[in-house]
Amino acid sequence: MSRLALLLALLWAAVAFAPADAQQARPMAADPALEEKVLRIATELRCLVCQNETIAASHADLAIDLKNQIREQLQAGRSEREILDYMVQRYGDFVLYNPPVKPVTWLLWGGPFVLLVGMLSWLWVTLRRRRALAEPPPLSDDELRRARELLGSTPK
Repeated sequence: MSRLALLLALLWAAVAFAPADAQQARPMAADPALEEKVLRIATELRCLVCQNETIAASHADLAIDLKNQIREQLQAGRSEREILDYMVQRYGDFVLYNPPVKPVTWLLWGGPFVLLVGMLSWLWVTLRRRRALAEPPPLSDDELRRARELLGSTPK
């Protein structure tokens, strides 16, 4: 039994410490200047799958496809502005990581501030109502006299 355990331990060690057969990370384009432009444009575009990161940071299949499209369009001679316009035309303003401020996106840009002002207003009203409920109204002269009679004290 100990030979089997020793054999299994040696087998496990061989597998655990064997070098991994991984490819070295390399840029998709042979031209580093082209790859730099691809990454610069990719940082301006939102990953449509992840939605909270740029396609430069995303490893989703769609993000990889979009980076390949950017690379192909740059190789075809299109400018950065033309590529961004193409992406917006195809996917809408949502694809831009920082969408422009225009009537269609006012709610997107102003919504958080409107929500903040609304919540602060609600909090202020709620606190005022609680304060009003916490303070009992002052007693009238008749109520005060009646309370003193019940407590057995005489007015001074």
